[in-house]
Amino acid sequence: MKAKVLINKGNVLSEIDDRLYGSFIEHMGRAVYGGIFDPSHPMSDNYGFRNDVKALVKDLNVPLVRYPGGNFLSGYNWEDGIGPIDQRPRRLDLAWQTIETNEVGLHEFMRWANELDIEVDMGVNLGTRGIDAARNLVEYCNFPGGTYWSDLRKANGASEPFNIKTWCLGNEMDGSWQIGAKTAEEYGRLACETAKVMKLVDETIELVVCGTSVSTLPTFGSWEQTVLEHTYEHVDYLSLHMYYGNPENDIENYLAKSLDMDRFIKGVIAICDSVKARKKTEKTLNLAFDEWNIWYHTLETDEQIEKWQVARPVLEDIYNFEDALALGCLLITLLKNSDRVKIACLAQLVNVIAPIMTETGGEVWCQTIFYPFQQVSTHGRGKAMLTTIVSDQYDSKDFSDVPYLESIIVDDEERNELVVFAVNRSQNEEMHLDIDLQGYKIQSVSECSTLAGYELKETNKKGQEIVKPVANNQISITDIGINVVLPALSWNMIRLEKAE
Repeated sequence: MKAKVLINKGNVLSEIDDRLYGSFIEHMGRAVYGGIFDPSHPMSDNYGFRNDVKALVKDLNVPLVRYPGGNFLSGYNWEDGIGPIDQRPRRLDLAWQTIETNEVGLHEFMRWANELDIEVDMGVNLGTRGIDAARNLVEYCNFPGGTYWSDLRKANGASEPFNIKTWCLGNEMDGSWQIGAKTAEEYGRLACETAKVMKLVDETIELVVCGTSVSTLPTFGSWEQTVLEHTYEHVDYLSLHMYYGNPENDIENYLAKSLDMDRFIKGVIAICDSVKARKKTEKTLNLAFDEWNIWYHTLETDEQIEKWQVARPVLEDIYNFEDALALGCLLITLLKNSDRVKIACLAQLVNVIAPIMTETGGEVWCQTIFYPFQQVSTHGRGKAMLTTIVSDQYDSKDFSDVPYLESIIVDDEERNELVVFAVNRSQNEEMHLDIDLQGYKIQSVSECSTLAGYELKETNKKGQEIVKPVANNQISITDIGINVVLPALSWNMIRLEKAE
């Protein structure tokens, strides 16, 4: 099979916001307790956080982490997580039917994030709480001192403000599963007034308002319209959430589901721009895709896990080779929409539908999805190029005209390289790909790697990280760019050093 990719040096889609490679830590399952935090572990630091987990998080190059939820957020009192640890209350977490010890709270998480040079995307509870708790939290985190809440932060050990710049106005407030779920009118009014007050405390913060939780909900579209009528002038991003899976065991359809993500994003952009036009404003609202991932493996089995225990081990999906390919397609789709999607959070980071898995008290390892995310997060920085693809296509159960090739090219001027990310969706045929790089000259191939050749259901296990990229030597520099052979069913990254 033959395919072609074309870019022109003058045709730039966007400057990629580094926060596109964010992630998510919720007080849920073993994400915190037994995940990033495991005081009895021999690899833990003096504060109880695992150094081996921190090393893998660093390797992922995650610039931003959304915290503390998620559904957990809508029943959370942030004050429970400050002050002396031995005096903090144990609470029922109704969202995930566990016991929350509050051993890890605001200060502990900020210490962990600061050590890893990660920004925090902090959520405020608009389920059971509202304006007052939100403004107090911003004051506690960001005000220098001389007030009740800022001085309490100092008394609790943080003399300098946390200076958290990105904030979520609740979580999935349209969902019937959400504690304190709201109608669009109820949420729009509350989010508007909360946003105004939070920015009175700190005018430099950026706010994310909740869009539809899942695009299949009947309120999709009307929810966004109503919420933005109230909040457009006061917020900076609208959120999107979506998870994908392969419960029907149809690889052709599974790998085409990134087309649904693209359609979802473009639909939300259209809604935002219609509100912009109606309001006659110059302000363009960007998007925060602050929950996305593969999630389907544990949907049935989690119901059998005993409730009301600490760190109830839920959503521990074990990812396979085909999941890594699907995730690669989703990553490319986010890059193709990076002109409007400025924040994205892979949900989640450790143990809970995550690229990193741990044994509580034991080993840590990388799931199959770790590698595409790590490669794009590390090397997908700079400018996303407008990329033209010429490829054969196929039809699947839910999608038509699916290109066998999914690809985008990033120009990283800081590293002086072009980076190609590509998925060959074909099950049977290798792909001979010509890449036409108009306006560029290539000095050398710095790296060409591929994730291919595994059984679709092959997984990584503790001590057996089998599914990971290997070198691909079937590449050559041509007069117009490069030629490379992509194996059937493969994720690929190619790094090209530009000539001066």
